[in-house]
Amino acid sequence: MSRIPGVVLDVELSAPLPPVHAFDTLGHHRDAAWVIVRLFTEPLAMVRLELPPDDELSPAQLLDGILAQCREAIAARIDVALLTADGVPLSALTGTPPFLAGRARALELAPPVTVVICTREHPDELRDCLISLTDQEFDRFDVLVVDNAPSSDRTRHVVEEFASRLRIEYVAELRPGLSRARNAALAALGREPGERIVAWTDDDVRADPHWVAEIVRAFVDNPAAAAVSGVVVPAELRTDAQVWFEQFGGHSKGRGFTADEFGPLTAQSPLYPLPAFGVGANMAFRLSALRALKGFDEALGAGTPAQGGEDTLIFSRLLDRGATTLYHPAALVRHVHRADLDGLRTQMAGYGAGLTAFYAALIRDDPRRLLRLLALAPRAVRDLTSSDSVRVSTVRDDFPAELFAANRRGMLAGPWRYVRGRLAPVTARAPRKTAVGLR
Repeated sequence: MSRIPGVVLDVELSAPLPPVHAFDTLGHHRDAAWVIVRLFTEPLAMVRLELPPDDELSPAQLLDGILAQCREAIAARIDVALLTADGVPLSALTGTPPFLAGRARALELAPPVTVVICTREHPDELRDCLISLTDQEFDRFDVLVVDNAPSSDRTRHVVEEFASRLRIEYVAELRPGLSRARNAALAALGREPGERIVAWTDDDVRADPHWVAEIVRAFVDNPAAAAVSGVVVPAELRTDAQVWFEQFGGHSKGRGFTADEFGPLTAQSPLYPLPAFGVGANMAFRLSALRALKGFDEALGAGTPAQGGEDTLIFSRLLDRGATTLYHPAALVRHVHRADLDGLRTQMAGYGAGLTAFYAALIRDDPRRLLRLLALAPRAVRDLTSSDSVRVSTVRDDFPAELFAANRRGMLAGPWRYVRGRLAPVTARAPRKTAVGLR
């Protein structure tokens, strides 16, 4: 009998709960279910439940498993005694649930929003991402696709497919590098009067139907916030490599579903991003805040020797200036993880390089930061080696040691890779912008 690690599914507690079958439609046995638990659309947790060898989890068993792992989060919102496998009875509710009422109020005050996707020769992934944006609860937003160093017209053709379904524009940035693509997006947005939210995601991401709405809510409810980051959950866990990436913390690095705030009054250091401040697959900024920082460091990010780090640096620079950033897990997206071990090994090395390249960029900006970083070094060593640290506390016995080794090799190479990126000759080329459709 063939097996797959598991299935990822959403469960809405206000509706009848489904049975969870141990076998998929092709007859593969699923070891476990990763359940995104929601109440009135708000994501509260992601719980892992073992599936029986040859049967299914009944709705009642599913509810018991959920309550065993996230009873406290549910109890903070409703009386747990109201929960049944048939959902929360409507007779128990008085008026609109507060979470939904708060979202509705925020959307009435929504500022202009642009969703930016930077992509490089991934037309099929881009198409799936754009499909998810056509299904948003809140639809008053624009989409800007930046085609980075294109070698074909495939990306442009995909954008044209959505001309009648989204208010969408296409930009070609001919120089390779994710930060260059991000800066091309900022240039394309111009300098219009008033405030605008710029939300960023990746072509291998699928946006939850409430993603844009929750990005908007976070900014409207927190007028002082310069940036917002949401949670990134797996779109699927069909291979061991995908599960190992999630064990390592996934994209959200163990932050979970508890909202948080970073800023002048919090203890989080702007120089030490564990847990992560935010992640490029699900982050949003006030456009004015990005302009004040003069955009992204073009020696960082995918497509450069450093391979990453540009998203961490932009959050760190904001925090170092005294800005407030939010972690808002109700803004949820799903990421398609690398499915094979070779791809994951390369990704882990890239993450390591991006992390230490980020530190090299900090020191380049201000050499005095070196002393502050040295003071943080003992904590960093602990987080890399301790069994209860954010990085490794969720790693299981089957996690390949070679992935840790790849990550550490990347960390050793990161500073030099950043220097290489800074020294690389750059031919300035203006991005090309084309409006291809209006919703």
